[in-house]
Amino acid sequence: MAWADFWALIATLDGVATHAGCQRLTEELSRRPVSDIIGFAERHAEALYRLDQEKFGTLPVANMTDGDGSPFPQSGDSFLYARCAVVAAGQAVWEGVFFDVDKFTPYTSTEYDGEWLLYVPDEAYELATAKEWDRETQYCFESYSNKDGWPDLRD
Repeated sequence: MAWADFWALIATLDGVATHAGCQRLTEELSRRPVSDIIGFAERHAEALYRLDQEKFGTLPVANMTDGDGSPFPQSGDSFLYARCAVVAAGQAVWEGVFFDVDKFTPYTSTEYDGEWLLYVPDEAYELATAKEWDRETQYCFESYSNKDGWPDLRD
């Protein structure tokens, strides 16, 4: 799938990964050829992988502090959901955070939980084929998997 097609599908979310919006995207994607579903999954994984960088992952959760008032760190899961929220916000936002880290900060807030976007490719595949999809993508989207983005974590 071309990046332009991926971002056009993402645009149907209107900037947020709500359950209803992701369900509509799932249904739209499920009506396409399986190759498009696989292509969407690959682009989505790559978009998340590219955001998997220390400069984003070490940002504290927006509007949240520990009991002593210190910044509250993102967990691996919350960082993944924040990256999903950035992708759901669209191409311009996704591209923009690479040039200005502060543009990523609002998406660390629990208001922008993008978790629902993670399930779109698998659910679309299941709707299209009536089979569960045990998939692997070229890029791992799990937090801290981008070794270039986390140079201090390299083995």
